[in-house]
Amino acid sequence: MHRREFFTGCAALTAAALLSRRRAGAQGPAASRLFRIDTHSHFTIPRLYALSTARGVNQATLAGWTPAKMLQQMEEGGVATSVISISDPGVHFGENEPARALARECNEYAATVVRDHPGRFGFFAVLPLPDIDGSLREAAYALDTLKADGIGVLSSYEGKYLGNPHYTPLLEELHRRKAVVYCHPYCAACGVQPELTDAQNRGVEFVFDTTRTILSLLQTGASARFGDIRFIWSHGGGTVPFITSRLANVNPKLPNGALGELRRFYYDTAQAFSPYTMPSFKKFIPVERIVFGTDYPLGGGSAALVAKGLRENGGFTDAELRAIERENALALLPRLRG
Repeated sequence: MHRREFFTGCAALTAAALLSRRRAGAQGPAASRLFRIDTHSHFTIPRLYALSTARGVNQATLAGWTPAKMLQQMEEGGVATSVISISDPGVHFGENEPARALARECNEYAATVVRDHPGRFGFFAVLPLPDIDGSLREAAYALDTLKADGIGVLSSYEGKYLGNPHYTPLLEELHRRKAVVYCHPYCAACGVQPELTDAQNRGVEFVFDTTRTILSLLQTGASARFGDIRFIWSHGGGTVPFITSRLANVNPKLPNGALGELRRFYYDTAQAFSPYTMPSFKKFIPVERIVFGTDYPLGGGSAALVAKGLRENGGFTDAELRAIERENALALLPRLRG
């Protein structure tokens, strides 16, 4: 081989190797892989964690939560952005003023996390419910000043579900703002049935509480009256996809019917991706109303696990998966496009 041919061949091999590495990087754990948007992930602050633990709430995986720990899990699961929120039991432990202060502390911390990690986090603001006056003030501050992506609520407070007239002033305001409202379940039965085990609480009562609060919105007509609120229901909507025949006639006065209202809501994929739940979930909920959610670091969820379940059990096309894992959330939360 002539000397010139030798060096030309070496250059070609080097270029091919570099191209191969670039392609491998695009398919591996590089930045281009981070495309998912997780609408259901949790955080806490030390004071809230201590108060919750003192009242018997067992959420050990939230201990010592940091953005760095969250980012590591996001990298492993291909998540570009996680929208963080406060889980049960919320921030109200019996008195309004401490609850208002704690909600403010949580929301300002979440806003700091968003600001310190551009593009990687969003947040749903916690409210000091069932305190309505305090919640109206905190919602305005969180949405207008802190630029929260939406509001996070629990399915019930002191036995009152979201369709209860107690919440009407808050729903009116969130409807006026066309706000995104993410709902996480709360075990309403736990306070009156202390003999329930943790497995019963989180394995059964959680999903039932989501169903109960959706039913309350349908029965009272609040879902239609405040139709500009864009609700996201955790865990695939509890048991809703499996009992549609029982919900179909709960309120004949709903303009679109109960099933029409249910299909207008958004639902996340946290704990709704098993081969047993996914067929009903997919058949009832339109693809454009499904958003990616993990419940991380609670519920044993991770982005990689949820994504695997969607692919293996959902029968979705590539375009549908892209919509669920990213595009639907961007349509709902356009700030995240930046």
